[in-house]
Amino acid sequence: MALMAPVENGQIVETESQKSLKKELTAQKNGMDKDAFLQLLVAQMQYQDPLEPTSNTEFISQYAQFSQVEQMQNLAATSELARATSLVGDHVYVKTTGSDGEPDYIYGKVDYVAFENNKAYVSIGESLYSIDDVDTVVDLEYKNAYDKAYAFTISMNKLPHPNRIDMSDAEAIDELEKIYNEMNDYEKSFLASDTVKTLNKYIERLKEIRAAADEAGKTEGEEEGGESGEGTGTEEPDNTEKA
Repeated sequence: MALMAPVENGQIVETESQKSLKKELTAQKNGMDKDAFLQLLVAQMQYQDPLEPTSNTEFISQYAQFSQVEQMQNLAATSELARATSLVGDHVYVKTTGSDGEPDYIYGKVDYVAFENNKAYVSIGESLYSIDDVDTVVDLEYKNAYDKAYAFTISMNKLPHPNRIDMSDAEAIDELEKIYNEMNDYEKSFLASDTVKTLNKYIERLKEIRAAADEAGKTEGEEEGGESGEGTGTEEPDNTEKA
């Protein structure tokens, strides 16, 4: 697979995945792992005062501490891998940092998990993110219901006040009514009660407008019919013979 990076003003722009991985590598460098602990122990042995060497008991104690650190790290790595693996197939939000320094979120399905240097990474859209950056795990049914309710509310807010609508708004109102009627009870629960009340006002007001338009159409038809019937009485035939 070819790797591509966006370029802006001649500079390579870091992707959200790269930022997540870079942050994780920085944390690993700044952290105290078992290798760093072992290096400190070796340095202590190398530079100890030959006239007052460290006792065997103290070395054993320090080695025991080293073993505890290693076990704790292995346990943490195993736990992290299990946590990441449990997310495979789930939809999640990963918290990242935008180019403006503000928090940003990547949403998607976790396809697989990569494990490297005792750290777990989740793959979303073929990009890797640190498990520590996973902010929220979302049920897909919940996400779809939330998005549908959000889009519904936005569409309805674009309409004028119910008292100011006309026939030009009829199509939009009919579509909203159709969407609402096709929602299940779970999806409807995401709509605010005021939103549902406003929708009913639109529906009732549109019925009044259509009824008025139908009445006006009937009246106009009757008037046209009356005008076309004036002066159309039957004339008696003239049987007078011509001289």
